Amino acid sequence: MNDETPRAFGQAVLRAAMRSRPEDFIVEEDLGFDASGSGEHLFLVIEKRGANTAFVAKQLARWANVAEHAVSYAGLKDRHALTRQAFTVHLPKKIAPEFSALENNAEFRVLSHTWHARKLPRGALRGNRFVLTLRQVQGEPAAIEQRLHNIAERGVPNGFGDQRFGRDGGNVEAAKAMFAGRRAGREQRSMLLSAARSHIFNRILAERIARGAWDAPLPGEVFMLDGSRSVFGPEPDAVSPELMERLARFDIHPTGALWGEGEPRSTDMVRELETVIASSEPELVAGLIAARLKHERRALRLPVRGFSWAWPSGDVLELRFFLPAGAYATAVLQELGDFGSDRS
Repeated sequence: MNDETPRAFGQAVLRAAMRSRPEDFIVEEDLGFDASGSGEHLFLVIEKRGANTAFVAKQLARWANVAEHAVSYAGLKDRHALTRQAFTVHLPKKIAPEFSALENNAEFRVLSHTWHARKLPRGALRGNRFVLTLRQVQGEPAAIEQRLHNIAERGVPNGFGDQRFGRDGGNVEAAKAMFAGRRAGREQRSMLLSAARSHIFNRILAERIARGAWDAPLPGEVFMLDGSRSVFGPEPDAVSPELMERLARFDIHPTGALWGEGEPRSTDMVRELETVIASSEPELVAGLIAARLKHERRALRLPVRGFSWAWPSGDVLELRFFLPAGAYATAVLQELGDFGSDRS
């Protein structure tokens, strides 16, 4: 999310400092499965503090004396945070190095280790649990409480976070340069393609928020089943009692286009809205089509499961919630207010 994305519930209700220390932003990965207990992949649960995922993976490769591609993880986690996530290290001889060599590492520590039958593929996780501590909170208490209840009851717009767009949002311009002929490595190319698609999606989402239709259907709507990427529709009657009841209990969600070649699945008003926005980004659209990316859909609404909050002290607010894979905690924070940091 960014400053150009409108808030679904109105203006900010608080200002606060966040990420004052890594422990103020705790992320715990939920893979949705346990290690198999046997195999030739060493399965490590790592707690890292103030370090990015790629750095930890490189350190593990050096420790195990293996190539970097032998170390795998399901997803990238924030650097300015305290995070717990799994890594696998491929060791065909099934002999693990001495763990004592990792004990003096200031950036991370091994919480547990066992064996697993397969490497961890990217994206193979159920989601993440968050514990966020906001400090120096300023705002009207009643307005803050109401906004917290709104988030719990209705969820939030499912925008892509600033992380997707790089420092100062530079990935979108970098994507345009790549589409114009600038060379990019394989990993960078993938990152820039994702940024281009995400930018168009966020603009579609912003328009749906402006119309009050980010969590409600429009004519020509395509729906996504909650907890999956399965879609259906458009339906003849997007506001039928059955569909509205399913929307109300978060069984399905309206969707927006992740742009690619061909036509979006949506029709009627939704397709018109999406096509107008995409046509205003001709460089990005042309580049995505040239890359042969297919049209996909993403839910416009993000349920915030297990959402709870507490006030440990007068100006400190603690938030706890679970988000599925591919969702951003910043989408939740966006609906609350504006944030800075008192990190030195």
